Amino acid sequence: MNITKRDVAAPDKYDLFIQKIDQFQSLVEKKKELQDTIAQIQSEYEEKVRPIEDELAVVIKKLDQNLSKLESATETTSAKGGYTKYGRGQLGIAIKELLYSNPAKMFKPKEIADALNTKGTAVSLWFNKYGMADNEIERIPAGKGGKRFVYKIK
Repeated sequence: MNITKRDVAAPDKYDLFIQKIDQFQSLVEKKKELQDTIAQIQSEYEEKVRPIEDELAVVIKKLDQNLSKLESATETTSAKGGYTKYGRGQLGIAIKELLYSNPAKMFKPKEIADALNTKGTAVSLWFNKYGMADNEIERIPAGKGGKRFVYKIK
């Protein structure tokens, strides 16, 4: 076998194969390093987030407890005969909605108050103060002397 200088300097198929394996091994090592880095970052993230998630769970639990207390308080108030208090302007809107929902019926202030779960005096005061000037509500005298009224939508 005659080996020339040129043959020794040039890489043969075995050398090329080993170079490819070395490149493959370096990529596998790089992949493992990146996976380790990701795992480390994920564990750090979980360590930082876990206390915040626990605190959030406690706050949500307290909110649920307070909500159940509020719900039970409103249930007992309405069970004891509590009345719904309407804010400024809300009573008028509620009265008109009731009248619109029953356009053919005439209501006494007490019937309106019962339907809205509020006091009859509040309804009467609203009609005396604001209802007389309202163009959508018809005020019909009823009873002796025309001092009592029934109301319906026009």
